[in-house]
Amino acid sequence: MKHLYRRLAVTSLKNNRQYYLPHILMGTISVMMFYIMRALQGIRMEVRGSGTLGVTLSFGLVVIGVCVCIFHFYTNSFVMKRRRKELGIYNILGMEKKHMAKIMAWETLILYAVSVLCGLMLGIVFNKLMNMFLYKLTGLSESIPFYISWWGCLQTAELFGIIYTIMLLYNFIQVKLTNPIELLSSANSGEREPKAKWISAIIGIAFIGAGYYLALTVHGILEALNMFFVAVLLVIAGTYELFGAVSIAVLKLLKNNRKYYYQAEHFITVSGMMYRMKRNAIGLANICILSTMALVCVSTTTCMYAGVEDALSKNIGRDVVADIYFQGVPDKKIREDLLEKISEIARNNNRKVTDVSEYAMASFTTHMSENVVEIYDDNDKTYDFHNMSILYAMTKEDYEQYTGEKINIDEGAIPSGSAIIVTKGDFNWDTVNIFQKTYSIMTKADYPHSSTSDFKEDVEEVYVIVSDKQEIDGLMQAAGDSQIGPRKCCYEIGMNIDGADEEKKAFALALDETLNTCRMQQSFWVGRIVTKAEIREGYMELNGGFFFLGLFLGAMFLMVTVLIIYYKQISEGFEDRERFAIMIKVGMSRCMVKAAINAQVRTIFFMPITVAVFHLIAAFPMLKLIMTLFGLSNTMLFVQCLLVTTAVFAIIYFAVFKLTSRSYFQIVYK
Repeated sequence: MKHLYRRLAVTSLKNNRQYYLPHILMGTISVMMFYIMRALQGIRMEVRGSGTLGVTLSFGLVVIGVCVCIFHFYTNSFVMKRRRKELGIYNILGMEKKHMAKIMAWETLILYAVSVLCGLMLGIVFNKLMNMFLYKLTGLSESIPFYISWWGCLQTAELFGIIYTIMLLYNFIQVKLTNPIELLSSANSGEREPKAKWISAIIGIAFIGAGYYLALTVHGILEALNMFFVAVLLVIAGTYELFGAVSIAVLKLLKNNRKYYYQAEHFITVSGMMYRMKRNAIGLANICILSTMALVCVSTTTCMYAGVEDALSKNIGRDVVADIYFQGVPDKKIREDLLEKISEIARNNNRKVTDVSEYAMASFTTHMSENVVEIYDDNDKTYDFHNMSILYAMTKEDYEQYTGEKINIDEGAIPSGSAIIVTKGDFNWDTVNIFQKTYSIMTKADYPHSSTSDFKEDVEEVYVIVSDKQEIDGLMQAAGDSQIGPRKCCYEIGMNIDGADEEKKAFALALDETLNTCRMQQSFWVGRIVTKAEIREGYMELNGGFFFLGLFLGAMFLMVTVLIIYYKQISEGFEDRERFAIMIKVGMSRCMVKAAINAQVRTIFFMPITVAVFHLIAAFPMLKLIMTLFGLSNTMLFVQCLLVTTAVFAIIYFAVFKLTSRSYFQIVYK
């Protein structure tokens, strides 16, 4: 008997290969992707960027693990819907449900063995290729040996073993709780005309409207981060209602419009779609959500990778930048000594220094109310975080060095007790009180284009340009120390240097050693000394890792989307075949039937991607703010990445439509 159950299982898999082959294909690719990500994440090498990549790949491993669980159960439901009639026949012919369980167990075991073995073999083969691709994206140049992650193989086999075991138990419970008559008729269930659920439709529209409102009206990066997942959950819930209750309600309205409904092409299309929407609402909503996720993942990570140079130019303007902190604004003699030391280091290292920029800036975390500025105290509950501001105090010469923008004033110099104020918003007062000292406002200058703050939407930046260093020292003394730390003045020196990246790094290292040697004499602290080459490597590690992960997840979402579309077309083909055959028998021409089929398929097929594009457009303001966390503020580049990604996805989606529609038409026309 044992061999009989195995033969029946093999025969069933062969006869239902139209359903099982895509299922096996998805299982194989899922196993391959999980193994590759686990093998990459499990690398323990002392290479540059392994820490950053490890965190990124660990996140990707969790996402892929969760997704493959959900997708396998979803595709399993498609297969079981077509299998129930066959299982019902087994039961009617006298086979007990425990025997059916043995057949299902053999089927599951065969599917598991084929998927895991093929997936692991493909994963082992393509692992090195993925390693090379990842290293290329992140700028790593270490050699990549061929290796097999046995621990990855074991964890992959365990994960998918658990998934297939739970699917088997779920399928058996469904069969056990269903009588044979219900199994036989389950393939034709859902034929009643769906009722319009107006309350659900209104709730669905309200959810999507609320999600769109949050995305379109968000102000500031912190608010975008806080509200992003809320907006996502609202839009997901609304999307399911949109394809369920809202679509049926709209079709009901079209049906009630007699002039529109009682036309041959409209009659067939509206009535056919009404029956199909109830059965396929969840599938269409899943396609829409997966399409949106694929578009967001690929477009944002592509923009991150393509915008590395833009982020570099925004965050570091010179090849080498050194930040030195003083108790007050350094005088001219100290500045000249430091610049001379830099020239000496350049001569010793045979380097040529050009485009030197140096400025001093004192910064304060403040609370600003109208024209009164006070030190921000996070223990004072009367202060609101959203009213926090950053005050920068500089001289006119240093401000022009910092921004590269000239300030033209009639007097030529700023008199004592006066100031020039720079804010992004409106400032309509003639005076400003800073730490109990009042300054008269000479003029308000334009906000600097060179400001590098990523949080300027959340925390207001105010620049106060005063007459001389004594005024800034006075502000630093008036501010005193707070919980944030002692007041320091940052003196930043930036310069361009000839030579290769490694030579620039060597120069920065020599500069760091020299400054640390003489810091006690000049009473300063050495802050960061960075090179553009180092920052570029960091961006490549982070953004390249996210780009790899985005492409990986985008490919996975696309694969599952294609599979859901295929199963939808096949299942709908069998459901619609008899209906259209009856229409032909009662006198409807084949041309009219074909036109009605094309209209239904096109409408239902392109609804998800159309809604996905609307979701993407609505999410654009929020996504743009979140992207600034990675130093990307080039809106045009982000728009271009979104357009290119959407165009490529639409082409692939259309190709899938043509291929799967061919199978649908073949089933229906038979």
